[in-house]
Amino acid sequence: MKNPVYRRILLKLSGEVLAGEQGFGIDPSRANYLASEVKSIHDLGISIGLIIGAGNLFRGAEAAANGMDRVTGDYMGMLATIMNAIALQDALEKMDVVTRTLTAMDVSKIAEPYIRRRAIRHLEKNRVVIVAGGTGNPYFSTDTAAALRATELGAEIVLKGSKVDGIYDSDPVKNPNAIKYDTITYRDVLNKDLRVMDLTAITLCKENNMPIGVFNINNPGDLKKIVTGSKLGTLVTE
Repeated sequence: MKNPVYRRILLKLSGEVLAGEQGFGIDPSRANYLASEVKSIHDLGISIGLIIGAGNLFRGAEAAANGMDRVTGDYMGMLATIMNAIALQDALEKMDVVTRTLTAMDVSKIAEPYIRRRAIRHLEKNRVVIVAGGTGNPYFSTDTAAALRATELGAEIVLKGSKVDGIYDSDPVKNPNAIKYDTITYRDVLNKDLRVMDLTAITLCKENNMPIGVFNINNPGDLKKIVTGSKLGTLVTE
């Protein structure tokens, strides 16, 4: 078995991957699949922080575009990330992976408050730390929360798992001739407006020299291959 090349990572998952074929809501079988992927790298001794989006349940920006107050919509989106986090925590704990959900919003009945020192202590005790509730502020995405928490918690890389196997020069769904990048700089991502993560998140990673790995979480085993050194997906670096 290959040894891991990272000691601590921040795994960012899109909420859509929890929906499964139904396209909306939380599919328990998908939660179990994601939990098994996380467990596969936790068993290697890797320290894991995890953030999951809410696109399977609610999108504040889309709600705002349809007339809802943007701040209200964003807070609803933050609550949706907590629902996803609790579902994923449940799936992980059924696989005997000790997990803690920490949230930037006060929901003490179901999760601990996010305190940086507490999160680091959990990581040091080999617990998977799911950080929910975004940054706790409207107008900031879960991508930005991932970049922020990765920096705070001393992660070596942000791994973004979605439905796409990397970064392309155009939408590969719409353009079958789209070209995939194996590596790309933060500056090129920004200049080309590739939208793999929002601009605030990319800028924050750039300022802190935090690499970003983009891969398809729906390919079983790819997460483990990446953390053990395989060149999959796209790597964004300086």
